[in-house]
Amino acid sequence: MADHISVAVLGTGIMGTAMARNLARAGYDVRAWNRTRARAEPLTADGIRVTDTPAEAVDGADTVLTMLLDGPAVLDAMTAATPHLARDTLWLQMSTVGIEGTAPLAAFAAAHGLRYVDAPVLGTKAPAEQGQLTVLAAGPAEVRERAAAVFDVIGRTTRWVGDDGADGRASRLKIVLNSWVLTVINGVGEAVALAEGLGVDPRDFLAAVDGGPLDLPYLHIKGEAILSGDLRPSFTVSAARKDARLIAEAAAASGVRTDLAAAAAERLRRAEEMGHGGEDAAAAYHASFGG
Repeated sequence: MADHISVAVLGTGIMGTAMARNLARAGYDVRAWNRTRARAEPLTADGIRVTDTPAEAVDGADTVLTMLLDGPAVLDAMTAATPHLARDTLWLQMSTVGIEGTAPLAAFAAAHGLRYVDAPVLGTKAPAEQGQLTVLAAGPAEVRERAAAVFDVIGRTTRWVGDDGADGRASRLKIVLNSWVLTVINGVGEAVALAEGLGVDPRDFLAAVDGGPLDLPYLHIKGEAILSGDLRPSFTVSAARKDARLIAEAAAASGVRTDLAAAAAERLRRAEEMGHGGEDAAAAYHASFGG
């Protein structure tokens, strides 16, 4: 029964908050921790117990879900949780940590007898709130049913890509997907900026591709965000820049030259320096007019 499943959510940013709420609405016993407690406090209205420490959050939990900025942040939280981490606890590591970031987390899981699933997600704020994320997962077959009890609430579909979370196969796929996401986001911003620079109505650009082979929903979502000036974040410039770094590191380690990813990272860097770090990644558009 859902009310017999206890999930500790460590990290209640844009994504973690949505996940925690959906799990609580499904009847799960949810407790949550965030480094800045005030950001997690609104979850109490959803019947979620907000804790002061990761150790309090995981105490008695069947499952731990981590959704933090990067690998070091995840490892810090799990290390702090150690006093109350029980062996055989299912750990769903859903943060985007890159390839190098996976190994220390898998080693921590092995050292503490945790059942580790590498499970980053594809999707941003709206899909997270709607429980429509795509979960990319790698982990042992014997824990998949337990993991599905969570994944089926927070996601539309789960794509299992391996039986060993420690090899980072799911995180490798997430790196590939993020390279495409950043290419689209920066491509939209650059095309809109170029249209404006050439005296072309950007909406004519969007209308010209609408419904054709060059069209995709994300183009219109990010294009409208830029044109309306509504840059409330679903995926921030700063988070996108972090992901661009992970892509660059993974590409370098594999001997692949990623020129587009490098250009995207530079645009995101400029946008962040211009003060847009906390805005939606579509705000990289502003880098088109930077020095």
